[in-house]
Amino acid sequence: MPSFDEVLKEAGEFGRFQKRVFFLLSQTGITFSSLFASVVFLGRAPDNFWCRIPGAAELSKRCGWTLEEERNFTVLPLHLGNKSSSGECERLDVAWDASVSCASPLAHYGNHSMGHLPLTTCHDNWVYEQPHSSLISEYNLVCGNAWMLDLSQAILNLGFLTGAFTLGYAADRYGRILIYLLSCLGVGICGIIVAFAPNFTVFLIFRFLQGVFGKGTWMTCYVIVTEIVGSDQRIVGIVIQIFFTLGIMILPGIAYLIPTWQGIQLAISLPNFLFLLYYWVVPESPRWLLTRKKGEKALKIMRNIAKHNGKFLSPHYSEITISNEEVSNPSFLDLVRTPQMRRCTLILMYAWFASALIYQGLVMRLGIVGGNLYLDFFISGAVELPAAFLIIVTIDRIGRRLPFAISNIMAGIACLITAFLPEDIPWLKTTVATLGRLSITIAFEVVYLVNSELYPTTLRNFGVSLCSSLCDLGGVIAPFLLFRLAAIWLELPLVIFSILAVVCGLLVLLLPETKGISLPETVEDVEQLSSHFGKCGKKKKHRDTNSYI
Repeated sequence: MPSFDEVLKEAGEFGRFQKRVFFLLSQTGITFSSLFASVVFLGRAPDNFWCRIPGAAELSKRCGWTLEEERNFTVLPLHLGNKSSSGECERLDVAWDASVSCASPLAHYGNHSMGHLPLTTCHDNWVYEQPHSSLISEYNLVCGNAWMLDLSQAILNLGFLTGAFTLGYAADRYGRILIYLLSCLGVGICGIIVAFAPNFTVFLIFRFLQGVFGKGTWMTCYVIVTEIVGSDQRIVGIVIQIFFTLGIMILPGIAYLIPTWQGIQLAISLPNFLFLLYYWVVPESPRWLLTRKKGEKALKIMRNIAKHNGKFLSPHYSEITISNEEVSNPSFLDLVRTPQMRRCTLILMYAWFASALIYQGLVMRLGIVGGNLYLDFFISGAVELPAAFLIIVTIDRIGRRLPFAISNIMAGIACLITAFLPEDIPWLKTTVATLGRLSITIAFEVVYLVNSELYPTTLRNFGVSLCSSLCDLGGVIAPFLLFRLAAIWLELPLVIFSILAVVCGLLVLLLPETKGISLPETVEDVEQLSSHFGKCGKKKKHRDTNSYI
């Protein structure tokens, strides 16, 4: 009785069918990365705003002032008299009524010198030249409320974290494609509600839910792709990351063409409804069906795969072997019960955390150092493209572990060097920082592949989701860590990033090598993997199996 991998080889490990499914599901990477990084453009700083004096709106209407004239009457005297005030977070401590002159509204303050105009802190009533261009102008996330923009990104990552646990578990119990389709529906609906949220609280609630469903789409599409190809073709797990990078590169173009944050939000959310059409073209993972003792359905899908690949399964393929391992509802204890599983789980959790924190930190750092936001963001995305190609070239030649370790260590060294390079040689500082961004991108992409290869089929989706939840925890911490440490010293975050990356690079050397090895189907298979270089390529020992007709 053939094993699943034997049947897959007969049906085609990466034929026309798998290529079609891979291309379709890869589009999820574009929408997910757009959601992942959207805060950069949804919350871009308004070009010009100021705090309006009470009664200024009525006076402006009575006097027929333009916004520019109102600003000149209120902010310009404030700036001239108080050099430290820009009129954004402070205003003149006055209130204008019907008795105020249109020609000289501040005339009765003539006995005050320009350096001693009465001031007060602004709490609301800001005026924006482009009031609906970003989240900041929509919900007044300025001055004392500026931290709330960081909160919106932390809430999104908290949604990713929740989705990793809940939908990762659901995908292992109820099926990959079902959870994928429900997640796509959820992302689209929540995205629309976010765009038209009546207040910031509603915005945060549905941005959280969009994060939950967004993580469901990305994790399940990744697992489906890796489970329907042969062991020699699992490099598609790296190639799919290219579509994530394409989303990063496309996002600034969308933001440049669409002037409002609501338009950008809709542009990155509505395409998820198109993915619902995959119900008719993307099947359930046959590996998952076998673990749920649904061998007939799995064999039917395998025959369909063979047909589309121009092949024919042998008549004796009426049964496919599955493991004796009991299928139960997965839990965290399943991931740490045995020595090898425990080591893999703890190291991968740290690797996800460090990679995400460093990656997001370097992306958000672009906003601190200044420059052309659209161009810089596009270039930062383009820098990531060589990462996938470097992985493809090396990973099947020298394995997963060495590129994983070296990329982390190089990222740490690059961050440390960048922190101490002088500002008067910007080209060198930019070059080294770019090397760090490329290196951490490689590490971030390899961890996806390694994680899926180190868990058995019965725990794969749950294991990947649980470990990658630390990625989301890193995303929650990243904005606060970056901006708070940067306030002490602009380059201090880079020093922290370098320490995290080097430690990660050393730890991943303790992981087993998975190059050329079939996906493990049981915990016993994982325990037989060796972390020693000389043993990584051994074939798996025979294990007891039964068949399901």
